[in-house]
Amino acid sequence: MKGDGRNTQTVWKDQKQLRTGYTTGSCAAAAAKASAFMLLSKEPVYQVSLKTPQGAVLYLDVECIDMGTDRVSCAVRKDSGDDPDVTDGVLVFAEVARRAGTAVSLDGGKGVGRVTKKGLDQPPGAAAINKVPRRMIVEAVEEQRRKFGCTFGLHIIISIPEGEALAEKTFNPRLGIEGGLSVLGTSGIVEPMSERALTDTICLEMKVLKENGHEWCYIVPGNYGSDFLTETLKYDGRLAVKCSNYIGETIDDAVRMGMKGILFVGHIGKLVKIAAGVMNTHSRQADCRMEVFAAHAALAGASRDTVRQLMECVTTAGAVDILKDSNMLEPVMQTIMDQIDVHLKQRAGKTLMTGAIVFSAEEGILGQTSRAAEILEQIRKGTV
Repeated sequence: MKGDGRNTQTVWKDQKQLRTGYTTGSCAAAAAKASAFMLLSKEPVYQVSLKTPQGAVLYLDVECIDMGTDRVSCAVRKDSGDDPDVTDGVLVFAEVARRAGTAVSLDGGKGVGRVTKKGLDQPPGAAAINKVPRRMIVEAVEEQRRKFGCTFGLHIIISIPEGEALAEKTFNPRLGIEGGLSVLGTSGIVEPMSERALTDTICLEMKVLKENGHEWCYIVPGNYGSDFLTETLKYDGRLAVKCSNYIGETIDDAVRMGMKGILFVGHIGKLVKIAAGVMNTHSRQADCRMEVFAAHAALAGASRDTVRQLMECVTTAGAVDILKDSNMLEPVMQTIMDQIDVHLKQRAGKTLMTGAIVFSAEEGILGQTSRAAEILEQIRKGTV
């Protein structure tokens, strides 16, 4: 069930009007507020208001109420708006129970992951409830304590019953978060298809590697690169970060966090664009693939007819076939790799070593940059 219109607004993305949602952190805070109210008032409540860090006020329905003498549990259902989020529709539970002392404490229960590696928002051993949601949850309960003049302590447990199964579809296993989902959100609001959320995840995945002793790593645009890395090249996929289309942002993050070297391993259809200086490879941003092939073929002495065929081609596999049939694949790929090298180095500057290995499903490795082998060796050393 989707939330009502008061909880969402519309935004424009890529010429489409899309609906925002609210985060697991907002759900957890609202459920905790409702449970605290019911525990202290001894009365049920079926809707609760929550002011998010962004300043928006949400009115969220309360479900699955379970009231006891010294504890109350309830849930709020996540609404991701038009964001393709695996957590959309899940119930986020908060139990608030009386405890000795005067403090408010917080922990994660069933379906909320545990941090096992350094470099994340919370230390190893802690529940994967990030700092902003933690603050929201505790402040919501403290608000109810003040309202009712409560002087005893309260313990909050956040749980997501479906979390363990859903976590397998997220980055959590790669980040070293085990047993469930993370409770996330910095603004309290989910923006549909947020580029910032994607680049933050890329940065976090690389940070975890660095904090755990890996200053050299692979970067793969997606599943093609990941599969080629592990299945064909037999390299350790645990040291690979998926960058999607964000080549430039990934390099920038690697420089900022002090990585020593990164090696891009990707399909020709993505990485060939770097030869033209394109650092966001989404087709909406730029599609210069055939122009790159045609220009480099012309530089290698290709006939006008070959250049024309390349410009009329619609797939990189087809372009590779044309070059192969013309006995020009090797020299063209060499100059393309040289240009990829130039643009990667230019973006990275002097502190980060960069390289690339480019492949196709049909031909295997098509080319690599000048320092790819050196970076590969450094990554291998880190696994010994």
